[in-house]
Order: sequence, then structure tokens, then C-alpha cells
Amino acid sequence: MTEKQTWSQRFESALHPAIARFNASISFDIELIEYDITGSQAHAKMLAHTGIISPEEGEQLVTGLEQVRQEYRQRKFQPGIDAEDVHFAVEKRLTEIVGDVGKKLHTARSRNDQVGTDTRLYLRDQIQQIRQYLREFQTVLLDIAEQHVETLIPGYTHLQRAQPLSLAHHLLAYFQMAQRDWERLEDVYSRVNISPLGCGALAGTTFPIDRHYTAELLKFDSVYANSLDGVSDRDFAIEFLCAASLIMVHLSRLSEEVILWSSEEFRFITLKDSCATGSSIMPQKKNPDVPELVRGKTGRVFGHLQAMLVIMKGLPLAYNKDLQEDKEGIFDSVNTVKACLEAMTILLREGLEFRTQRLAEAVTEDFSNATDVADYLAARGVPFREAYNLVGKVVKTSMAAGKLLKDLQLEEWQQLHPVFAADIYEAISPRQVVSARNSYGGTGFVQVRQALITARTQVSHEYL
Repeated sequence: MTEKQTWSQRFESALHPAIARFNASISFDIELIEYDITGSQAHAKMLAHTGIISPEEGEQLVTGLEQVRQEYRQRKFQPGIDAEDVHFAVEKRLTEIVGDVGKKLHTARSRNDQVGTDTRLYLRDQIQQIRQYLREFQTVLLDIAEQHVETLIPGYTHLQRAQPLSLAHHLLAYFQMAQRDWERLEDVYSRVNISPLGCGALAGTTFPIDRHYTAELLKFDSVYANSLDGVSDRDFAIEFLCAASLIMVHLSRLSEEVILWSSEEFRFITLKDSCATGSSIMPQKKNPDVPELVRGKTGRVFGHLQAMLVIMKGLPLAYNKDLQEDKEGIFDSVNTVKACLEAMTILLREGLEFRTQRLAEAVTEDFSNATDVADYLAARGVPFREAYNLVGKVVKTSMAAGKLLKDLQLEEWQQLHPVFAADIYEAISPRQVVSARNSYGGTGFVQVRQALITARTQVSHEYL
């Protein structure tokens, strides 16, 4: 049987070894150790500040906790399964260092508000890091976009050729998705940055603590107004996982396009050796492993969000052991999002090259300028719906004849409608089709250049 734990004097015997292993979280919540130490130092300072312990005892605790931190960083302190969780591990080592005064650290505190504090400190830090990763991703998108304002690429709806676009405009769509992700994380941060420290197990404490003092020391914006809510709330974690899931949605969509663009059917990009792999049996292949892995890892983050929702949906107030299951999903989501953002940033920056000649050819080999023929007629007084039907007819007959719209003779245009003149050829040229879409937010070159200026201003903003 295992050694009896700090909390177990109520019990006649220790936990069964298998149950101890099942119950323990040290294998993963060790991730929180430095945040636990930081939170505990603030708690110790507050205990001394309010006179619950002496100033000398407070200083001993703070200094001892810092020694634990340094020992952990130097790999001299590596708690195992017998510690149960990171909180007991730190407290036990602290007591070994400073003696019985270490046992006073847990005064006016429960593991319930302690773990809630640690998780928020961790997530607050990770949100800042992810936002920086997003800024780097956005910067690379802008760098590429600025090189390809007048590079054209087919635009699609329903994965069918629709209208030609500026390649920069296409890339800026992903910039805007990432910008929403960046802003969304800032909003999530505001609800992460609320302190539950001092809520106790569920009802507060009889000691004259100062929760606002610890919140200020730990740079929390505010404190939970209700102790029950403070120890049992995981809305902030769910919101983070929602935001993380959306980041992965956006990365996965871009990944899918990169995969398509690199295929022999599209041939819009070339993958460089530094970011692609080969086949074990087919020597001619170059596989887009990076975007495929990003696309695959998206499901992991979605799964953690679903798991967190399921964990929370049936929990009565206040704390329940089920909440131990929140951490692995949060940790894995953080690591997955950061790794995928880094990988996609590297892929864009140095792992692929757009085949501009192929793109130039691609926008001339379809009927994606048909809408501009209808617009041409509408601009000359023909009702749009009538123009739409006329163009549908000419597309049908052209396809039957194996022609594109650019191949039609002027006489054929004028047979369709007398308002057609020689300027129809310029109007339906791919470059003009793109340039003409000069409405705000459109793909016109003037609009795209202005969008790039605005985007550069946005990424120059401090990330938090």
C-alpha cells in the first residue's frame, strides 16, 4: 500500500496503489509547477501582509518557494507519483527546506482555489505566446501578399472556378481570419484574468485574507465575486478551447488549399524539400506532410473542446474531481496550436513557391469572366437578369463549340446583343476583371494595396 497522504488522517489506511496511480495528476500537472510557485509566493506575502503569519515566516516561505523553483529548473527536484499532484509536491519540498513553517503555506487556501489560480496563470501566459505566434503567421502572409498583388489566381466557389482574384487578396483573407483569432484571444484573456485565490474550497475562509492584494500581486484584473463560482468555473477554459478550435479551423482551411495547390491537377505551388517528404515506395512523389498534419491535428483540439463541454455539463456546485480532466486537454491544445502555427509559418516563409506562370495560364482557361460580360451589359442599360440569361446562353454555345469567351468574334458578340463593342475583350481580360472589382474589400489592385497598408498597421500593434 502507498504512504498515507496529507489529507488522509481521516482514513484508517492508505490508498490502494492502483487507485493512487489513478487518482494522481502529477504526471501532467507538473506543467503548472512554476505557476503554482508564483501563486504560492503571492499567497504567502498576503498571509504576512494581513498578519495571519509573521513577516519573517512570510519571507521564509517566499524564499523557500524560490529555491524550489530553482531546483526544478536545474532538474534537482523532480517529484514522482507519490506526490499525487504538483501542489502537494511543492508544499512537501518547501517544508523539507524551511521546516514546519512550510506547513503554514496552505493556511486560508484550498487546492480548489489553488489549482484554479495556477490554471489561469498558465493560460494567461500561453494566450500571450499564441498571440505572438499569430502575429508571426500574419507577418509572413503579408510578406508573400506584398509580392503578389498583381499575381492572379483562380477563385472558387463550390470548388468550381468562379472569378479570378489577386493572389494577395486570397492570402489576406487568411490574414483577416488570424486577426479575428488574435482579437478573440484578447477577449478570452479578460475572463481568464480573474483571480479565484481566496475562494477556499467553496465558501471562502474564516481568516482575514485580502483577495485583492493577491490579485494585484499576480496582476489579475479582478477577483471572483462568488466563492462557489470561483472554484468551479471553467468557462474561461471552454472559451479558450473554442478560440483554439477556430485557429485550427483557419489553419486547416489553408492547409487544404496548400494540399490542393501542390497537386498535379492544380500545380499552383511547388513544395520545397525543406517542408515536404517522399514516399517509401514511389520515388516521384513529394508529399505535403506539414499541411496534412495540421489538418489532422485540428481534430485533437476539437476533441478537447467537446470533452470539456461534456465534463462541465452535469457538474453540481462546487468543485468535483472531474475537473482534474481539464488540464491535459488545455495543455495539449496549447501545444498543438503553437506547433501548428509555427509549422505553417515556416511552410509559408520557406517551404513553398507560387508558380506564377502556371497561375497566369490558369486564369485564362475557363469561363470565370462570365459575370463581367453580364456586368458589361448591365452597365449599358440591359437589366441584369436579362444579361445573366444571355451570358448563360453564350457560355453554353461556346462550350459546345470548344471555345472560351475570349475566342468569340465581335460579330458573334453583337449577334448576342447589339451593345457589344470591341472593348468587350479588354473588359473580360483576367487582369481587368480583377482590377475592376474596386469596391471596398474587393480584389481590385487599388483595394488590395490599401488593405495591405491597413494590415501592416494592425500587426505593428503590441500583441498584449
